[in-house]
Amino acid sequence: MTLEEIKQASPFAIGGENVSYAQYFDGMSYLNMLSLEQVAVGNVTFSPGCRNHWHIHHAKSGGGQMLLVTAGRGWYQEWGKPARELRPGDVVHIPPEVKHWHGAAKDSAFQHLAIEVPGEETSNEWCEAVNPEAYEALP
Repeated sequence: MTLEEIKQASPFAIGGENVSYAQYFDGMSYLNMLSLEQVAVGNVTFSPGCRNHWHIHHAKSGGGQMLLVTAGRGWYQEWGKPARELRPGDVVHIPPEVKHWHGAAKDSAFQHLAIEVPGEETSNEWCEAVNPEAYEALP
């Protein structure tokens, strides 16, 4: 799936280039914040081959993140576990304190809604980039 096909298939606009977080992504991503009230919801679109770095959502209580896949094909992986392929309709529940990454497949753009689960004393810790050889080995 191309970015143009995602633009046509998704009910959510891809938004502008994700410049605020570009240093934590390998490849081009786009961000459209759909909500900053009650619960933060961002529509994140990844160009083919784009993925974010390993990261952790910290929280004293509550917290974490949910991903709702809306278009394309992508991957989600928790540290020490195999990568999980993601397709439209998939839901990923990411507990706080779990190191993980997510992004597009090599041959497809990818889009998900990222929902920040409310919590106490929440923060994000950005870690190292995904190993390029390990990413390229994914189908």
